[in-house]
Order: sequence, then structure tokens, then C-alpha cells
Amino acid sequence: MGNVWKGAAVLTVAALLTKLLSALYRIPYQNMVGDVGFYIYQQVYPIYGIVVAMSLAGYPVAISKLIAERFVEGDVAGAAAVRRIALLLLSALGVMLFAGLYAGAETVASWMGDGRLEPLLRLLSFSFLFFPLIAVLRGYFQGQHDMMPTAVSQVGEQFVRVTAILGLSYWAIRRGADVYSCGMAAIAGTLGGMAAALLILLFYSAKRRRKKTAGRTPTASFLHVGRHLLTVGTIVCLTNMALTLIPLVDSFLFVPLLHETGASLDEVKWLKGVYDRGQPLIQLGTVVGTSLSLALVPFISSAQRSQGTIFTQGLLPFRFAAVIGVGASLGLICLIRPINTMLFENDRGSLVLAVLSASVFFTTMALTSSAMLQGMGKEWAAAAGVAVAVAGKMALMHWLVPPFGVLGAALATTGAYTLMACFLYVCLRRECQLTNIQKYAYPIVKAGVAMVVVLQLYMWLMDAAAGGRLWATAEALGGVAVGAIVYIVCIVKGNVFSEEELSALPLANKFRLLSGSR
Repeated sequence: MGNVWKGAAVLTVAALLTKLLSALYRIPYQNMVGDVGFYIYQQVYPIYGIVVAMSLAGYPVAISKLIAERFVEGDVAGAAAVRRIALLLLSALGVMLFAGLYAGAETVASWMGDGRLEPLLRLLSFSFLFFPLIAVLRGYFQGQHDMMPTAVSQVGEQFVRVTAILGLSYWAIRRGADVYSCGMAAIAGTLGGMAAALLILLFYSAKRRRKKTAGRTPTASFLHVGRHLLTVGTIVCLTNMALTLIPLVDSFLFVPLLHETGASLDEVKWLKGVYDRGQPLIQLGTVVGTSLSLALVPFISSAQRSQGTIFTQGLLPFRFAAVIGVGASLGLICLIRPINTMLFENDRGSLVLAVLSASVFFTTMALTSSAMLQGMGKEWAAAAGVAVAVAGKMALMHWLVPPFGVLGAALATTGAYTLMACFLYVCLRRECQLTNIQKYAYPIVKAGVAMVVVLQLYMWLMDAAAGGRLWATAEALGGVAVGAIVYIVCIVKGNVFSEEELSALPLANKFRLLSGSR
């Protein structure tokens, strides 16, 4: 259990770092290439997100379970056989996906409404050739409760990818390249990151190579491994694609639907680029609230839903996610204009981004509920939640975009995450008792209202002064500080968390002081 906790902590820190990097690099990238250049990158990025889910969260988890079973029995040869079979099966899948996207790049680009995306899609198809070996190596290490190679390769991949994307894009701009060439440079940087991850894993593999045990017949079955990858691996992949598949729906529906309303293709590209500013905001808003849930999966699973713990009976992670989600959503909505100017140079599309900011609460609740359901062994429910969100997004896009345009797309995104959060909440209620929901909801809402009132007064005072990006930066950062202080004080005073629960949080003594406890 000590190894499990240590491994969970390592993966949680790695996930937090990579999520922050993944959200933050988009801001300087958008500043370099503009809204149209940002649109180009965001159109194809969800495909890379699918590759990440397959190589990091989905198939490695399934493989690690099979590997762990062999090592518990002392069957090192059987574990090696599982690794070989998994590599063969995933390699076949990777080659098929590569060939399909490479050959069908022109068709996919036409479905996205922009034929000039074809070279980017063709280049991105090579990412499917990297994922099999990356997934198998990560799963093999994790099956031995060795999480360090996965964590280091994850952070290393993201660091190299972000550095390469920004560096190559800047180089392309300096050479006078157009925005589509900058997009190609960004995709090349993405492949460079995957190559770095593979090299790191191969280094660990060579360093920690085990000696084969003689005289033992491998017990791995080709059919058993294949069935396990197809079911468990695919389900876990799907549960980790919530923030990827919704933007993928936008990639295929946004441009065609908006173009049908009479807007020119150039105008639609610009509008999509402005709309895509909301993606890093959603990621940044959910990263804190969901990072805790990643560490809870092994604990909930090992605790077998013990009703004597504050994690299941009091549902501490659920309340924590609600507090973070409400605060982040309302704070972003109130400060969206200066935040938009601070990050993206101007305040275009602030209303659209405000609507997208509302989805931060629902994504935080949905992803936390999903992690808890996975910890209880209900992976099917978590995967079904993602399917509900995607189906809802597609339906809402066709319903809302024609009359409301880009605002309709934002409403569709928020609506899709709302459907997912509600569905998973119902599933969670069937598995454990969500006690005293109303008791905790009232002080959270009260704290949110207090923060909104203070921030509205703050914005009124600040807007009366100077303008410009520098002033917007000061206005945004000051607003974040003011809103956070008011919100945290109200949450602690409202006794949303007990003294026992507060003692488990960082700066526990400060929280006790705010709540008036000794």
C-alpha cells in the first residue's frame, strides 16, 4: 500500500505539471500566431489528445493490471509474454490508425471544413506509430508499482513538446511563414515530444532490465490479453477523453455549421480562434479541483467504500471539487474581460468566454465524480458519462449554432459538460450516500454570491481608470487576489469543511484561525 500511495503521489504531481504546461503554452502560442493561427492548431489538437489518452491513461492501466497479476505469482516470464502480446496488438492498432488518418487526411480536412488542414493531419498521423511502445512500457513499469518512468516520461514529453512548439513556431514566423506553416511546426514539435517520451522510457527499460527466469512456461493468453485491452483499456481511454472529445466535436461541426449561416470562411476561422481561447481557461480552471481526484482512485478502491472514512461518508473530494468549481467559474466570469486582454492581447469574444467559463464548475464536478466511480470499479459509468457529453454536444451544436452562432457553440459546450456532471452525479448517488448535500450547498452558494458582489464593485472602480493590456493585467491579478480572499474566508466561516477535514489541508493552522477554532 505504501508503494501505491507513493506511486499515486508521483503520478498526481506529474499530471498537475503536464496539465499546467498544456494549458499555459497555448497563451504565448496564440500571441505569436494570432487567432487564425490558433484556430488551425486547435482544429487538429484533439487528435493528439486522443493519442495521449491511449498512451498514458487507457492502455497502460489495462496492461499494468495484467502485469501486476503475473508478478504477484512470481511469473516473470508470463509478465514478459503479456508485454509482447500487448505490443503486438497495440502496434497493429497503431498502424491501422496511422494508415487511416494518413490516407484519409483530405477527407477528414473536408469534414472539418478546411481543406488546408490536410498536411497537418497527415503529419499528425505519425503520432499513432509512437503510442504502442510508449503505452506498453508505461504499463509494464506501472504493473511493478514503478511509477517514476511514467511520471518522468510524461513531464519530459510535455516539456520538450511545449519548448519545440514555441521554438519552431517562432522560427517559422521569423522566416515569414504563413499560419498554416506555423501549424505544421507545432505538429512537428508535438512529435518531438512523443519521441522524447519514448527515449526516456527506453532508457529506464535498459537500466532496469530484469533477468528472465528459466524453466517457467509463460501463462499469458493471446485471447485473454486482447479481450482485456479491448474492454478495460478502451473504457479507461474513453473516461479520460472528456476534455478532448468535446473540442473534437467543435473541430468537425463549428466551421461547417457557422459557414452555413452565411459567414465567410475567413471570418469563421477567426471566430473559431477567438472561441478556442476558452480551452486553456477551462483547463486552468479545472486542474486544481481535479488533481486531488487522481490520487483518490487507489485509496477508494482499497478502502472498499468504507463508510467510516471522511472520503466516502463525508465525500470530502466531492465538496472540495464543488468549492473549487464554483469559485473558479464565478471568478472567471466576473474577471473575464481583463483576463482575456491580459492573456490574449484584446477582449474580443469576452461574452463567449464568460459562457465557456461557466463550464469549469461542471467539468470539475464531472471529472471528480468520474475518478470516484473508477475507484469504485464502475468504469462503465464513467465512460457512459463521456458518451452522454459527446452526444449532447453534437445535438446542441446543431440546435444552437444556426440561431446564435459562436455563442451557441459556447452554450453547447457548457450544456454538454452539464449533462455529463448530472449523469455522473446520479450514478455516484447509487453507489454511495451523498449525505447533507443541502447543508454544504448553501454556504458555498453564499460564498460565491459574496465574491461576485465584491468583484463587481471592484470591476466598477477599476474600469473607471486607465486602459490597455498592462492595466488589464493589474486589474485581473488584483481581482483574483480580492475574489480569492473573500471566497476563502466565506467558505471557512460557513463551515463547509469540518475541523478534522481542514487539518488535512495545506496551511491548516491558517484555516483554523479563519474559522475561529483553536
